[in-house]
Amino acid sequence: MTSQRDMMVNDTGLAGKVIIVTGGSSEAEGIGNGKAAAILSARAGASVVVVGRRHDAAQETVDYIEREGGTAAVVTGDVTDETSCREIVEQTMARFGRLDGLDNNVGASSPGTAATMDMEKWRDYHRLNVESQVMMSKYAIPAMIESGDGGSIVNISSMSALRPKGNALIYSATKGEIIYLSQAMAVDHAKDRIRVNCVIIGPVYTPTVDAGRMTPERRAQRAAASLLGEGNGWDTGYLVRFLLSDQARWMTGQAIAIDGGVSVIGPSR
Repeated sequence: MTSQRDMMVNDTGLAGKVIIVTGGSSEAEGIGNGKAAAILSARAGASVVVVGRRHDAAQETVDYIEREGGTAAVVTGDVTDETSCREIVEQTMARFGRLDGLDNNVGASSPGTAATMDMEKWRDYHRLNVESQVMMSKYAIPAMIESGDGGSIVNISSMSALRPKGNALIYSATKGEIIYLSQAMAVDHAKDRIRVNCVIIGPVYTPTVDAGRMTPERRAQRAAASLLGEGNGWDTGYLVRFLLSDQARWMTGQAIAIDGGVSVIGPSR
C-alpha cells in the first residue's frame, strides 16, 4: 500500500533517480546553491552524489541529507580535471547503478578587465567555469543513456552574463558562454532524451558570497536592485530540483533567470 509520504515523494518526479551535484559541499556555514539543490533532491526521493574537493566539506551535506532520512554519498574530485570528471561518474554508476541528473554548480569569479587581464588566470577560470561543465557532461551523458530513461542536466549561470557589473570580465564572459553552451547541448542530446537547461542566478546571498566579505552596505544595495529583495540558496535549489525532475519533462534549451525581478527593471531614476 502506498503511504502518504510515498505519494508526496513521487509527486516531485525525482523518486528513485540518481543525481550528481557538483559544488554541493559545505565550504562555509550556511546553505549554498549546490547544497540546497542536493538536499531538496534527496527530500524528493533521489539518491544524491555530492561532489566536492574536500571530503569533509562534502560529507557535511551528506550528513544533513542522511539525518533527514535521505540517501546520499560523497565523491571527492576536481572538476577541472577530465580524469577526475570521468571517475566521478564511474563511482556514481558503481555505487547506484544508474545516473539520471547532473547539476553543474561549480564556478568562481576574479576581478579584471580586458586591459588588465592575466591570460593564465583567464584560462584557469575558463576551465573552472565552463570546461568543467563540458567535461562532467561528457561522461554523464553516456551514463544517462546507459541508464535507459534519458536524463536532465542543469548548468548554472549568473545575472552577470546579462548585466555585467564591471571589473569582472572573466565571470561575465564565462557565465554568458554557459547560456549558449546549454542551448547547443539541448539540441545535440534531445535525441537521447536528455534535457539541458540553464539557471541564471541573481542576487542570492550564500556562504560563498559571505566568504567574499561583502559589506552590509553592498548587500543592501544588491537586495534593493531586485523587486523581491534578496534571495538565498534554497530559492536556487527549488528551481534546480524542478528542472532535474520529470515535472520539467517538456523543458529543454531554456535559460531561466531566478533573480527576484532584477532582469525586468532598470536602475532607479
